[in-house]
Amino acid sequence: MAAEYTGADAFRGATFTGADLTAARLRDCDLRQVKIADSWLIDVDVSGLVRNFMVNGVDVTAFVEGELDRRHPERVQLRAMQTAEDYRAMWDTIERLWSEAVARVERLPESARDERVDDEWSFAETLRHLVFATDAWASRPVLDEPMPYHRLGVTHTSYPRADAAALGIDLDALPSFAEVLAARADRLALMRGIVDGLSDADLDRMCTRTPAPGYPEESRTAGSCLRVVMDEECEHYRYAVRDLAVLEARHSS
Repeated sequence: MAAEYTGADAFRGATFTGADLTAARLRDCDLRQVKIADSWLIDVDVSGLVRNFMVNGVDVTAFVEGELDRRHPERVQLRAMQTAEDYRAMWDTIERLWSEAVARVERLPESARDERVDDEWSFAETLRHLVFATDAWASRPVLDEPMPYHRLGVTHTSYPRADAAALGIDLDALPSFAEVLAARADRLALMRGIVDGLSDADLDRMCTRTPAPGYPEESRTAGSCLRVVMDEECEHYRYAVRDLAVLEARHSS
């Protein structure tokens, strides 16, 4: 069995020369200022926050961002939001995109809804994470609810399990897809209610609660919190449809 390193800092500043890293997997790792030279980079798949990404002396960041914007114009719409009306229009787009994605997954065998692609979250797990994102970034800071977390929510992977359990999240839950959709529908309706009642002045209102215990104590406006929810929606939609294409191919025969 291959070695596994979790939470390790032994490799900070390390040098690997002539090392065989074939099929190595790095997840949720800090790779800032990493330099790879004279190496074989074939069939490599990189995802994450990409800035100043040099490949053979060429910064490919702008190309990557431009191609993502071409494939997912909702990203451009999200960045352009300024007014309450922009937020409402953005939420219209998000509802439409996810409605289409749910329709696609419902055409697949029932098991596909919980099927992972390359060990990424399944479609159902992704929806459960978006339930948590709404609770953390809309219900708690914007609506000032102290403990709004749905028991079926899925936190981000680095959030401590004990802390998630303290929020009332059921870490061992195996809900049906109908249960997931019900939780998701409730949170979609909650966001619809917020954006429908939103004014331009509301966007600048300061929120006093953090998204969840353990999050940094810093100033956040209602607009910035709602933007996080929408960014989560857009980015996880991108991941979901990427994996949906794989699932559709798997189950096409």
